[in-house]
Amino acid sequence: MSRTRIQFATAGTIVATLVALAALALSSATFAAAGAAASATATAGHASAAANKAAPVAAVELVDINSASRAQLKTLPGIGDAEADRIIAARPYLSKAELVTKNVMATGPYLSIKSQIVAKQKRPPQAKP
Repeated sequence: MSRTRIQFATAGTIVATLVALAALALSSATFAAAGAAASATATAGHASAAANKAAPVAAVELVDINSASRAQLKTLPGIGDAEADRIIAARPYLSKAELVTKNVMATGPYLSIKSQIVAKQKRPPQAKP
């Protein structure tokens, strides 16, 4: 074999060895991280169970975008006077996602508040039998 072919063969062997070692290290790190995460979850589960016994968790008050006042809407992060006025002007909403589909607000701000809002529907009064 020529010197160039020997160099390529040696370089290929070195690269293959390095790739194999990297894969082994990555799989070991992933396995270790999974074990640590499982341990942390188990520990957190015990800690949260103890915390639940110690003090009840306060319920999060959802803001109804169909009935909230301007002041209530302004308590949401990123909602100012103009945004609150746009939300009120585009009522009623069948779902909270209509804030985006009706172009009342952009997707980014909506994603930051969607867990804090709800779009309750008014029910018509039922006739008495």
